[in-house]
Amino acid sequence: MLYHTSNRTLLNILNRNQPQAIAQIQGSGAYPTLSGAVKFYNVPYRGILVEAELFRLPAGAQGDEDSFFGFHIHENGDCSGAFENSGGHYNPENTEHPFHAGDMPPLMSNNGYAWTAFFDSRISIPDILNKSVIIHRMPDDFTTQPSGNAGEKIACGIIMLTEM
Repeated sequence: MLYHTSNRTLLNILNRNQPQAIAQIQGSGAYPTLSGAVKFYNVPYRGILVEAELFRLPAGAQGDEDSFFGFHIHENGDCSGAFENSGGHYNPENTEHPFHAGDMPPLMSNNGYAWTAFFDSRISIPDILNKSVIIHRMPDDFTTQPSGNAGEKIACGIIMLTEM
C-alpha cells in the first residue's frame, strides 16, 4: 500500500528536531574520533523518518576523502569491545540481504562528514529500540549474503528512547 505525503511533512518533522529515539554513535578503538547521531522520528503514517549525521569518518579504502560506508541496524544493542556482540542485521522476516529490515542506504562521506535522511516503512520505533546502529568500513555491495560484505564494524550506537 502506498502512502502519499508531501516533502513538507517530512521537512517539518526534521525542523522540529524532536526524535522519538536516538543512537549516539561512537567509533571503535581504531576510529576513536568518529562520532555522531542517528535519529528516528515517528511520521503520521506507517514507517519512520531516519536522520543521520556523522563526523570524522575515515578516508575511503582507496585513500579518497569522499567514500561510502555500510549502514545497518543490527539485532543486539551491545556496543562493547569491537562491536562483535551487536549480532547480524536486524532481520525479523528472515529475508535475504539487502531486504533485511535493518538494511539502510549507505552513508556517503565528504571529507569525513556525512548527513542523510530517508523514510523507511519496514520498521517502527518499538521494533528497533535497544538494537544497535552499525557503520561498516566498506560500502554494502547489496549482493553478498548474509550482510553485503561491508567489512569491519567501525562505529556503533544503541537505539534508545529520547527524553521528552
